[in-house]
Amino acid sequence: MEQKTLKALSLCPLFRGISLGQLEATIDSVGYKILKFDKKDIYILAGMPYRHADIVIEGEMVARMVSLSGKSVEVSRLKQGDIVAPAFIFAKDNLMPVSVETETATVILRMSIAGFERLIDTDPVLRHNFIQALSDIDVFLTKKMRILSLFTVREKVSYFIKEAAGKQGSNVVQLDKSRQEIAESFGIQKFSLLRTMSELSDLGAIKVEGKKITILDRSKL
Repeated sequence: MEQKTLKALSLCPLFRGISLGQLEATIDSVGYKILKFDKKDIYILAGMPYRHADIVIEGEMVARMVSLSGKSVEVSRLKQGDIVAPAFIFAKDNLMPVSVETETATVILRMSIAGFERLIDTDPVLRHNFIQALSDIDVFLTKKMRILSLFTVREKVSYFIKEAAGKQGSNVVQLDKSRQEIAESFGIQKFSLLRTMSELSDLGAIKVEGKKITILDRSKL
């Protein structure tokens, strides 16, 4: 197994607490294959059954839910070490509710569902890690649903700015997404995002300079 593949797998929550030597032997025992996707390739479309256990080795993918009217909501981004759709690996109804597209050239390690099942059946650490990963996803989706369904546009924008500031440990937020990507992640129009940011700026809550947002007054967010 290539070292970059092994390094990516070591970042996967499934293998937390597993040594690199044990990790390689474990994966080799169940078999796998490496798949490569170009930028903007369709990984899977909403409504298609999910029939594999995949882990991102390199690159980035984005999962989006699209309404009948064409409104798009970004559900999550998958990066190196992420398991793709772990909740659907053993689901009875395994039809994907989202479409997944590659954001960059992407490399995937793919196991069969039977092989993945053997993996977590024979190692209690992996089994515990998988259960924890599913629990973390449930928490993430519950929070996401609350934000999308109950927050106003201003509350969504304020939440995004404060969360980004918390992650970066600073009142100066460096954006790593475009305005369009931010808007899609909250299910709002780009125009609504820009208008709200302008309103918060006029209130003296924030200062916007390109991809840099400075929080001036948290009480106004």
